[in-house]
Amino acid sequence: MTAPFRFPRFFVTSPAPCPYLPGRQERKVFTELSGPNANELNDALGRIGFRRSQGVAYRPSCAGCTACVSVRVVNDEFQPNASQRKLLKRNADLTVSACRAWSTDEQFQLLRHYLSRRHPGGGMAGMDEDDYADMVEHSPVQSMIVEYREPSSNGRGRLVGACLTDRQADGLSMIYSFFAADDVSRPGLGNFIIMDHILRAREAGLPYVYLGYWVKGSQRMAYKTRYRPLEVLGPDGWRLLSDNDLLAAPTVDVVEPVA
Repeated sequence: MTAPFRFPRFFVTSPAPCPYLPGRQERKVFTELSGPNANELNDALGRIGFRRSQGVAYRPSCAGCTACVSVRVVNDEFQPNASQRKLLKRNADLTVSACRAWSTDEQFQLLRHYLSRRHPGGGMAGMDEDDYADMVEHSPVQSMIVEYREPSSNGRGRLVGACLTDRQADGLSMIYSFFAADDVSRPGLGNFIIMDHILRAREAGLPYVYLGYWVKGSQRMAYKTRYRPLEVLGPDGWRLLSDNDLLAAPTVDVVEPVA
């Protein structure tokens, strides 16, 4: 009897300066996602804390550091609070569509604007159109671009947000989102995109939305803990994030948000 797919080969990157915690070294373990069983492999690895970047699945494997923790929202039990309900109502006029994972110039211009406002010195600031196309289109798994547009009486409305998203067997994995970060008429677009994914996954019968990694004590990561119940991945598997998990957290500077 043969296995349904070949067991993947894993590799480890050389240590490099950590982009999240000053003075530390980062290292990643990764494997290639390819072939007819790429979706199944990505699903299995996602459940143990891996993230996808193009045709590679990776997770932190840093010596002596476990600061990056995988988190996922429990969709069926999520109840928006008062401010989140206001945010949903404020943006209810947006047209939301799940599109083929294909890059457009409109998306790229929005990404450039977002990076210049939110992460001007980050690792993605130098991306060109080809880099963006590679990020979106070189996916061996079931991926989509979710677009958020303002209403329009003729043609398509202005693009104000987008998210590269993978559909996994047990949820939606938000790979990277970007939006009109300085639009004073639509504050909180990033939070709205997360809540839209939670509601979208719930309607599809998917139990989780994967938000990537959370770093305790990082102010730029704190937004991920607003979506409760939130599960964190530890040595004994997934468990609910508790209020105690948020206490006594040292402040750290994060150069760029963890995807």
